[in-house]
Amino acid sequence: MAIVQRDKKKIEETIVKLDQYKKEVLLKTWQKVDADFGQIFNELLPGNFAKLVPPEGKTIADGLEVKVMLGKIWKQSLTELSGGQRSLIALSLILALMQYKPAPMYILDEVDAALDLSHTQNIGRLIKTRFKGSQFIVVSLKDGMFQNANRIFRTRFLDGTSVVQATTGSEMR
Repeated sequence: MAIVQRDKKKIEETIVKLDQYKKEVLLKTWQKVDADFGQIFNELLPGNFAKLVPPEGKTIADGLEVKVMLGKIWKQSLTELSGGQRSLIALSLILALMQYKPAPMYILDEVDAALDLSHTQNIGRLIKTRFKGSQFIVVSLKDGMFQNANRIFRTRFLDGTSVVQATTGSEMR
């Protein structure tokens, strides 16, 4: 019986250590992603701020909420934001997560569809500066994204046939 008690104690100690490790990793991850999220949102929508916070009275293990300050006013709900602002919030969070655990390649399909040209340019610039070690395939219909591209493949429909034309980003400027 002593062996069983000893093994039970070791298992319980291991569980406590793993729980503590999980909490530490979760806290570090949240801190990094939250900082990047705020910075990225500010780069995409200058003069504004966003952060990830646990719900009032809860911990990060219970989940996180997005809080946004536009100008000098904290918004009570994301429903107060325009479609473009919500798109920038979502994209900022995605990019912050991507920056935390970078991959060699990403595909983004019309992430700028609901955005003005200035925001599209900011996205292109941000991708180019923050993700130097990754390759992006970006589908966009807006020139602002093209200005930051290294290589562009334009597809158009001509006389019943799809035609692909390759150019460089510098040729677009």
